[in-house]
Amino acid sequence: MTIKIRAFPLLLALAACASPDGGDGGDAAAGGEGVADLVILGGRVMDPETRLDAVRDVAVADGRITAISEGGVAGRDTIDATGLVVAPGFVDLHAHGQDTVSAKLQALDGVTTALEMEIGVYPVAEWVASREGTAPIHFGATVSHPGARTKLLAGFDVGHSVMTPPGEPSPFEFEAVYGAVDDDQMLELNGLIASGLEEGGLGIGFGITYTPGASRTEIYRVFQLAAAQGAPAYVHIRGENSGGTLGAFQEVIANALSTGASLHIVHMNSSADEMARMTLEMIRGARERGIDITTESYPYTAGSTRIESALFDPWEGRPDDEYGRLQWSGTPERLNAASFRRYREQGGWVVIHGRSEETNEWIVAQPDVIVASDGIPYLYQAIHPRGAGTYSRVLGYYVRERGALSLMDALAKMTILPAQRVEGFAPVMARKGRVQAGADADIVVFDPDTIIDRATYADPAAPSEGVHYLLVEGTAVVRDGEIVPGVYPGQAITSGTR
Repeated sequence: MTIKIRAFPLLLALAACASPDGGDGGDAAAGGEGVADLVILGGRVMDPETRLDAVRDVAVADGRITAISEGGVAGRDTIDATGLVVAPGFVDLHAHGQDTVSAKLQALDGVTTALEMEIGVYPVAEWVASREGTAPIHFGATVSHPGARTKLLAGFDVGHSVMTPPGEPSPFEFEAVYGAVDDDQMLELNGLIASGLEEGGLGIGFGITYTPGASRTEIYRVFQLAAAQGAPAYVHIRGENSGGTLGAFQEVIANALSTGASLHIVHMNSSADEMARMTLEMIRGARERGIDITTESYPYTAGSTRIESALFDPWEGRPDDEYGRLQWSGTPERLNAASFRRYREQGGWVVIHGRSEETNEWIVAQPDVIVASDGIPYLYQAIHPRGAGTYSRVLGYYVRERGALSLMDALAKMTILPAQRVEGFAPVMARKGRVQAGADADIVVFDPDTIIDRATYADPAAPSEGVHYLLVEGTAVVRDGEIVPGVYPGQAITSGTR
């Protein structure tokens, strides 16, 4: 089943606001009294969907963009964007940092919507309610397949499993991740997941490598549910001990083909590693043959996850020098066999080095690979720089300094492509990822000459530089490069949101 993009409301808005000579809305009214709440003046407006790249004024009223004009629109408030880029706010499909601390760092990185699509949450409604009124930027999540099977096999709710405080047991180490599901339980599992979709889950999130007890039959049955519900499957594929890299990609592509489910493969870079060229060839081939399939990457050569998770089961007994790829988070310590075993017992986050920069840059440069941070929460400790620096790193390092891709192509990978991935199941996203009349006023204003990431492995929480303003439905969350205190305009993005 291919999810079709529903652009009709936006096209109607554009038609209503278009100027008679075919311009981009200069004669449109900017609010109920003809005066906008805010006008962004003289910025370089870049809209990847329409490929508009021109100096324009952008009028905002009641949380929407009401006009894009060459002048003549009045506003109660103004932003001088001369010399700055005015672009859609970035949409992050893979943001584990679903807390206020992490959201503020992402706002300074240009993100207006941060979604937890990989592992997801369970139960959904309770989690959504817990975040309402406390979010600087928009938020949402898939239904967690690992969370639902933990509920089924262990009888309790894991909530948002990535947000585990230090010293508390992590859901990654519960025995339920190794448990098998029989045919009768499979029906119950799919019922739990379907309930999560009814509660507003944005699809189904799979962490297959973290649930080694989940058979290929189980995963296939959940794909069937996804297809029946029209819900995208966001998948962390199987680990290296289950048929190799190509086999793991082939499993989920075959599931999508045979069931008709829409498929998004998370962090292709860390899942494929040096086989990225081959796996992207497979993804593109599947797309050309009618499968609704997308993928993403983050712009770093190191990954990060919990050391006690099943992902590290195959590491037991490796040569001592291989453990040197692992860095204990928040320290310069590189692991050896003894410290690996000790930290496995203790539990916690580890940084995994080893990908080549050549492959990393090649992946970043691919125009159809969405940018997504896989950002680890900053609420309890700073673990990896990607949650704070992903978008500015692409724009500052790979676009400006390396010339690996154009600014417009980079913005498309951050805005319209992720918005389109979600909008078939959450129609509200058809108004995001665009700077167009009628779209939501989720806007980033940044300096293309100075934007850069500052977060490093030694200082993962250093905020990015170069984002001057960030609007979330017309409300300034960043002004003059600083977070506006006490402002929480972020809304829940759910499957029922229009």
